[in-house]
Amino acid sequence: MKKRLLNALKFIIFLGIGAGLLWLYYRDANKEQMLAIIKNEFKVGWIIVSLLLGLISHISRTIRWKLLIEPTGSSPKLKNTFLAVMIGYFANLGLPRMGEIARCGVLSKYEKISFSTLVGTVMFERAIDMIILLIITLIAVVSQHSVFIRYLDAHPAVKEAISGFVSSPWLWVSIAGVILAFVAAHFFLKKSKGYTRIKQIMQQIWEGLSSIKKMEKRGLFIFHSIFIWVCYYLMNYVCFFAFDFTSSFGPMVGLFVFVMGSYGMVAPVQGGFGPWHALTISALVLFGVKETPAETFALVVHSSMTLMIIIVGFISVIVLPLVNNKKTKDIATA
Repeated sequence: MKKRLLNALKFIIFLGIGAGLLWLYYRDANKEQMLAIIKNEFKVGWIIVSLLLGLISHISRTIRWKLLIEPTGSSPKLKNTFLAVMIGYFANLGLPRMGEIARCGVLSKYEKISFSTLVGTVMFERAIDMIILLIITLIAVVSQHSVFIRYLDAHPAVKEAISGFVSSPWLWVSIAGVILAFVAAHFFLKKSKGYTRIKQIMQQIWEGLSSIKKMEKRGLFIFHSIFIWVCYYLMNYVCFFAFDFTSSFGPMVGLFVFVMGSYGMVAPVQGGFGPWHALTISALVLFGVKETPAETFALVVHSSMTLMIIIVGFISVIVLPLVNNKKTKDIATA
């Protein structure tokens, strides 16, 4: 009971931090004009379509994760895998990147699968997602080259950061340092008592990472990997039709705005609070949208996505032990 209260308190605190960051960003916004836009121009039907697309993407992610887990010798129930995925998204609102750990922990508990192996599958998932995001970024930059140059010119700090990161010798020094640290740890710790356990955990993680080698349905895995991001893009783009000032924008403009916002979600801030808004707003402004309408778009779209995660995630937390009632009793008595 105390642990649940503590977890609930942590969630409230970190969600409060996110809301605080959002308030700081919007405190000087023209709230009267934003309310007028929502009242007179906003078409809620498109947001509902967006949320349905988001839910479909989560189901697709569930199926893809299950495909990755099965070659390791386990076949979790689809309902448990989906609930674990949604609890993961819910946990991300409390603490950045906590979702990956949370969903692995939940599925490990209810499906009796090695936690370390599940972590390996999620690491592989994230690697695939990052590759797809980089490909989409390349498409967006090539198709909107002049806009991207204008963005960098309007944000010299971003331009300098990209240039500095790519050309910095510290990048390669850091990579070499990580490699040397692993080699040193292996050399000095291989005789210690905990080394065997660490080695076992690393082998389980590697088993999860290399599960793609044993996968029989690779075509289906590739389909879902692409389909997830198509849904993400459409989830964002259909929201353009919810407002008059973005309804005339074509798919490639939507792709550019989507890519910019995606990097805001990658930022180590719970739920993308702040960075997603800033990047989405700045991208819309480049295409001629005035600042207040752009702020309204970002607030409405992000708030609707967050609300869906809170509702579905909260329901998942309640439903998971109920649909596993027998397992819950077995775990409690073990």
